[in-house]
Amino acid sequence: MGFRKQEKSNKIPIMSKNYVKNNGVVFLKKAKKRKFSLSFFARGSGVDMPFLLLVLSLVTIGLIMMFSASYPNAYYLHHQNSFFFIRNQAIFAAFGLVSMFFMSKFNYENFRSLSKLLVIISFVLLSLVLVMPPINGVRRWFQLGPIGFQASEVTKFALTTIFAYLIDKNFDKMNSIKYGILPFSMILIPTIILLALEPHISCSVIITLLAGCLLFIGGVKLRWFLIVLGIIAAGVLYLVLFTDRLTYANHRISGWLDPFNAPEGVDTWQTRQGLYAIGSGKIFGLGLGNSKQKFLYIPEPQNDFIFAVVCEELGLFGALIILIIFASLIWRGIIIAIKAKNRFASVLCAGLILQVGLQTILNIAVVTNTIPNTGISLPFFSYGGTSLLMLLTQMGIILSISRDAKIEKS
Repeated sequence: MGFRKQEKSNKIPIMSKNYVKNNGVVFLKKAKKRKFSLSFFARGSGVDMPFLLLVLSLVTIGLIMMFSASYPNAYYLHHQNSFFFIRNQAIFAAFGLVSMFFMSKFNYENFRSLSKLLVIISFVLLSLVLVMPPINGVRRWFQLGPIGFQASEVTKFALTTIFAYLIDKNFDKMNSIKYGILPFSMILIPTIILLALEPHISCSVIITLLAGCLLFIGGVKLRWFLIVLGIIAAGVLYLVLFTDRLTYANHRISGWLDPFNAPEGVDTWQTRQGLYAIGSGKIFGLGLGNSKQKFLYIPEPQNDFIFAVVCEELGLFGALIILIIFASLIWRGIIIAIKAKNRFASVLCAGLILQVGLQTILNIAVVTNTIPNTGISLPFFSYGGTSLLMLLTQMGIILSISRDAKIEKS
């Protein structure tokens, strides 16, 4: 990200002092090192309107579908209050939109100096959450009255900012162990260990994939990825040969491959009900609000399996429209990243929009049983106030970056 395609003449653009060529690709030079920006608010032209409209569209559709999916659960489990979930989500959506507006005016360059502090805060939160009372057998949340906050939401953002900072700082040395591998490993490995202790496998997967994508964007060569894959393969082989986890893994895999004939002790109820919902929707769906599987068949349909309710009520046609909006948002975010003012902004923008893309792809893969059920939420749709607040805040940062990006914004 942050690069310009090489011209056919194989020459660097006219303003060569602003560019550097690496492996046949022309990159923007690293911006001058600076401390906290004296310009607190962003300057430049207006925000990217297509990106803003796509975000607002997903927020609106997400709230409508979240209410439709959640009101049976809210009625039966929260004292006949059908608005329990949508009320909380709408409040956080309002705060999130305010935060997005503020961040769109905030100077994103300040995250250079804030990145290290964010990583420290992330490690502190991931450590403190381990002493919190477990909820559903895991320790992921700080519970403040009715409000639950996942430490991992800060972690994803912190990792993106520090990786963008380090890639920008060490770009010319990214293929060395000292600058291109070691500093990133010192952040990523402790993060994955702390997440595994919660445990929070789905977030570990997202963060690992996100880190890999950012390092690839940063110029790390393929051989390092192959080495990491080799280490992972060795770890899996050890588990298979020297532990008793093989039987458990086989049962989980069997339940995934055939959820309708899962081995005893493997719960595939949620997956099966989700597939029933998708199949019931057919082409044009049963109509908004007319899902049957959300009536206590799909466990917590307002959460990870909300896309199954979308398919049941809106059908394949409606689901495809929503996926097109998601794809357009991700594509527009990538365009903003490519056209960003400097490398730091480019990598930061790429990381923020990749979070949305990875979560969307993995969530839909889980709901359709393409991959095993790992508990990944659907951005803008799944219930979770603090998650939506953080997501909209990050969209505001992308809008801030778009102010300086050299793109058509209307």
